[in-house]
This record gives sequence, C-alpha cells and structure tokens, in this order.
Amino acid sequence: MPTVFEGMLRGEMAAPSLRPAIVGTRHMIAAGHYLASHAGFEILEAGGNAVDAGVAAGLVLGVAQSELVNFAGVAPIMIRLAETGEIVVISGLGTWPKALDAEYFRRNHGGAIPDGVERVVVPAAPDAWITALRHYGTMSFGEVATAATRFASEGFVMYPRMAELIAGNADGYRRWPQNEAIYLPGGEPPKVGDLFVQADLGRTLGYLADEERAAAGRSREAGLQAARDAFYKGDIAEKLARYHAENGGFMTREDLAEFSVEIETPVTTTFRDIEIHACRPWCQGPALGQALNILDGLDLEGMGHNSPAYIHHVTEALKLAFADRHHHYGDPRFVEVPLDGLTSKAYAALRRGRIDSNRAWPDMPPAGDPVAMTAERATGAPPPPARDEPMTALDTSYVAVIDKHGNAFSATPSDTAHNGPVLPGTGLCPSTRGSQGWTEPDSPAVIAPGKRPRLTPNPAMAVREGRSVMPFGTPGGDVQVQAMVQTLLNIEVFGMEPQAAVEAPRFASASFPNSFEPHNNYPGRLMLEGSLPETTGQALAEKGHDVQWWPAGDGKVGAMCVVRHDLETGILTGAADFRRACYALGW
Repeated sequence: MPTVFEGMLRGEMAAPSLRPAIVGTRHMIAAGHYLASHAGFEILEAGGNAVDAGVAAGLVLGVAQSELVNFAGVAPIMIRLAETGEIVVISGLGTWPKALDAEYFRRNHGGAIPDGVERVVVPAAPDAWITALRHYGTMSFGEVATAATRFASEGFVMYPRMAELIAGNADGYRRWPQNEAIYLPGGEPPKVGDLFVQADLGRTLGYLADEERAAAGRSREAGLQAARDAFYKGDIAEKLARYHAENGGFMTREDLAEFSVEIETPVTTTFRDIEIHACRPWCQGPALGQALNILDGLDLEGMGHNSPAYIHHVTEALKLAFADRHHHYGDPRFVEVPLDGLTSKAYAALRRGRIDSNRAWPDMPPAGDPVAMTAERATGAPPPPARDEPMTALDTSYVAVIDKHGNAFSATPSDTAHNGPVLPGTGLCPSTRGSQGWTEPDSPAVIAPGKRPRLTPNPAMAVREGRSVMPFGTPGGDVQVQAMVQTLLNIEVFGMEPQAAVEAPRFASASFPNSFEPHNNYPGRLMLEGSLPETTGQALAEKGHDVQWWPAGDGKVGAMCVVRHDLETGILTGAADFRRACYALGW
C-alpha cells in the first residue's frame, strides 16, 4: 500500500499535483528558492522587466543557496525579447588561467584535478549579471542587488536542505578557516531555524553598488561599468590575484581584467512544432536538442507515460546524446564542434537506429560521426572504467521569469563553497568550475590556457511561434538535460499542466563519464525515483539496465522550474518543483 505522498506522485490519489498551479496575466517568476522568487517578484512589481527580476533572483540564489550558487561562480543566461522575438545567450562561464594547462595536472596530480585553488577559473557570474542588465535590463545593479545584500548582511532563516548539505560537506568547509567561519559558525553546521548571516558577502555586494553610485552621475551604463570594474579590475581582483599568488593558485590580475562573457545566439532545434533553444557546446546544452531529435521519431504516446518501454527509449536516446557530448563538445573557440551535423534530423535518424527496443546499451554507446553522417565513429576513446565511488553530489539552481511585456529570462547559476577557498574578507568562493575540466589529451574539453571547461548548467527555452513561450531549467549536473527532456515531454506529449509535469516521477541514466571530477562512470546505471512502481524497475532490469533507486521526492532527480506564457490567451503559468525549496510567484 503506497503512502498518500507516493500515491499522489503516482497519480493513484485524486490530487493532480502536490502544489496548486500558479497562474496569472501580468508577470510570473519561478526560482530555486522562495526568497529569490519573492525578490524577483518585487522587482517586477516595481516596474522592472524580466531581466531586472531574473538578475535580482539570481543574486539572491547566491546568498540563500550559497552552498549551490556563488556570486563569483558561473551564470549562463538566456533572454527572449518580446518586441522582436530575438533570443540571446550570455555565456556566463569563466576561463582557465593563462598559466595553467592539462600537462600541469598530469605531471603533478596524475591527471586528477584536486579541490582548492588549482581548479579555480575566472569568475563569470558578476560579468554575466551586469552584462544582462546593461544590454537588456532597465535598473541599476544596486537596485536589483538590494534583497541579496539584505539577506546576506542581516541573514535569513536556515532551511532543511541547505542545513543538510552544509552538514554533509562539513569536512570540506573545515579545510579553509575562512570557509569554516561562514558555514560552520561556532565550529558546527547551522541548524534548521537558525539565522544564517554572510556579513562579508553583504559588504562585497554593497561595495559594488557603492562603486556604481559613484559613477552613475555620468550615465546608467557608466555606473554598471564601475560595478563590473570593481570586481575585475579593482579591489576584488587585487585580493583574488594576491591570494592565488600566496597559496599556490594561478589566477592573475591580467586573467581577470581581460575576461568578458560572450553574447551569442542559441542552438536551435525543433521537436514537433516547438523550437527548442539551448546554449552552445561550451556547455551540455546541445544534448537537449539532440535527445529530443532522436525521440521525435518514436511513438512515445503509444508506449505510455513512464512505462518500461517509454523509460527505456528515453534513457537510450539520452545515452546516445551524452556519448556525442563526451566525444564532440568543448569550447568552440578551441575546438571545432560539428554542431550543424549533431543537431540535424538526418543524423538523429541514424542515431535513433542504434536503439534496441529490447536491450539497453551495457555502457555509454559509441559516439556518432555527424560529418561523415554515420551512426558510429570509426575511432574514439572507450569510456573510462567503472568506479565504486558514490555518485557525485550536485549543485546549481535556476530561475525563469516572464514580464508583462512578454520578455522571458532563463538562467542557471552555480558553484559551490566546500571544494575551494573563500576569498578572505569577501564572502566569495571564486568559481571552482574547473571540476568539469578534463586532462585526457584527446578530449575536446581538455584543459588549456584561456579555455572554458565544459559546463553542465544549461538554461533553455521552448517556443511555439505566436502561441507560447516557456523558459525552463533545473539544477542537477548530468541530470539536468534528463529532467528537462522528461518535463518537456510531460507537457508536450502527454498534455500535463506544468506543475504536474515537474512533479511527475523521474529517472536518470549514469551510464557515461560524469561531468564532474573524478568523472566516474557507472555502466548501465539507471536511477529510478522511488515513486515509480517496483514492477517498472524489474522490467527495465530485464532489458539490461542496472536499476537502482532514489527515494521518492529526492532532490537528486532535479528541481525543475517552468514559466509558460500562452500568447493567445495572455495567461502565465508558473511551476516549481517540490523536491527542493523552489517556488513560483505571479499574478
């Protein structure tokens, strides 16, 4: 007999979803923490647009989820402009220092990328947030940072998931006294209900706002540039470079001063009559479109939602996309990525033919060759051997916004504070996203000076021209694309409303090299959420999947947020995953 909770998840009880749908006609936000949603909503109410609100929410995520998101971390952003329909991507991902390459790690660490200053890349999030405001927002940095500054300086009430994660990573924080002082006040993890204060972070945000105000008399743009320069050329840059010089790091003032994010077009594919917009192959974004392209030729409705046949085919399509990710994706400024071929319908048809309806690939499938248009490459490195280590802990958060004008915002900020040192006196943990680097010489994501690691965070947008716009995304590392695919299929194939779609039971493959160091591989591993029937697991095991289970409602299956704008009726719908502290807010 299932519990009421599990029964509701399985659709066996009357309630269609665990949370009510949030609907409105004016503006809507859904974010990975309720304080972020509230901060963004206040900006919308004050007359700000979706970009202003999204940046405000993103900054709050870097405070209220600072064990998952860091102001000095990464922040890829996607924006759709209602007036023109143009969609732009702000890369939000930093580069390796110029003095560092893969040979250093091979020579000194046996090819591993250890925790600490050696895996720090240039912090990109501050530039990404400010670039979004400068080009597409209407407000100042100080205005949108007001809530984040207050929550950092005055504190917020510690909630269960953050308390659990800090306690679980306590040994990591203790490696650096400045991390311990923030995250283990009094030497112990904060308890649920405690007031959690990050005074240094509050002062840092205030410093950038002060620098902006001092220059804002000249123009709004001059003020935003001053806030940016305070980070990349001013006191923070000087402190960061000095800390690295004194503690075995490689970051220099030159690395920081010369860095800038890129504004570019998204990768666009179609699924049925929907345009799917994702970030470019400096991250895993194109795998979203690749997986959907493969699935587009299958009778998903006929298989039945979350049936063994459905889960098997979706899983195998994802494994094929991730095999291509592993062998083809990397920073396009350094690697020639055959993107047109990878995302073509013809190539998807070839790859679709590699799915055996009755048998799972026992490991990561071979990658394809989108240039020669063959389903498998003639050559390619085999996947790494299986390891017994636990699956990597996950980080990241997400925010989606649509404003009264119809502008849409989608962002997936990230970076942790337990595997790298906080910069003393700032409250910032500079981006340790080097954890997603590779030291194998033949990897397209191999470390090189000034190159970006291949990122997992990948905000997305689904557009039916003239009919609907839907920014969507989730945390979850390698689970991100998998949860995004399933949520989109729930809505577009099975007709679920967004809230029910994000709550539906999920599954995730791990049968490929993990994006995070040490890049563990789990051949055939298929994780099922505990709200799925045991008989489904048994049927999948019979197809060759190494089935293991996550508890029902476990945050490891992702924490989807969606905002959908029906352009024909004007109705906005927000959905936020119950599995973490996500909330939607609008009217």
